[in-house]
Amino acid sequence: MNSKLLIAGLIVSSALIGGCANNADLENSVGSLTSQVSKLTSQVKVLESEQGSMKSDIGSNAAAALQASEEAQRANSRIDNIAASYSK
Repeated sequence: MNSKLLIAGLIVSSALIGGCANNADLENSVGSLTSQVSKLTSQVKVLESEQGSMKSDIGSNAAAALQASEEAQRANSRIDNIAASYSK
């Protein structure tokens, strides 16, 4: 009877020790994944700030292009007026 209890106790204790060993591996895996998520989060923040910068650059370039187009139209109309005055 005592030997059966001793064997059962050994089986239960080995199962508990095995469970603890797996728990440590699990904690290491979770820690590794947490650090990877942190790195990805910081990369996403950097990319979002770069995207915002690009959006503002695109907006300013669009405004400059519009201004250049308007200036070209004014120059063309001045050239047309000069050409019309020579033909008279």
